[in-house]
Amino acid sequence: MMRSLGGVVLGYLTMAAFVILSFPLALRIMGADLVFRPGVFDVSGLWIITSVVLGLIGAVLGGYVCATVARNVGAPKKLAVVVIVVGVALALPSMTGDAPTLPREATVASSEAMQSGRQPGWLALLNPLIGAVGVLWGARLKRAREPSAAA
Repeated sequence: MMRSLGGVVLGYLTMAAFVILSFPLALRIMGADLVFRPGVFDVSGLWIITSVVLGLIGAVLGGYVCATVARNVGAPKKLAVVVIVVGVALALPSMTGDAPTLPREATVASSEAMQSGRQPGWLALLNPLIGAVGVLWGARLKRAREPSAAA
């Protein structure tokens, strides 16, 4: 029981840490002109693809860590449910109302970009599903690497 809970918690923390580290780095590498549409804080298609890929990588890592710590198949499934529930709960407020698009200066600080950036509502709902699939994929990768799985 404690291993499963530890796996879920550490898997989630792994996902969060990866996202917290990788998204600002991607923003810095790409620059505001590639992350956002011209003159506004609406994210570009390139950023949507980048965020989906980074989110998927984070989820795979989280699923792998969860399966490693928990050592059972149930914990990654629980983590996938947590990812969906928390992700949808976080997505819903961004879907209520239609805030006006703010004008964007040419130079944008990372903190302002993270705070003012607007992603489409469909992406906010798709991210938790992608995350859940990534978690299960990461757990499957872990099981495939186990010696008993090869026998």
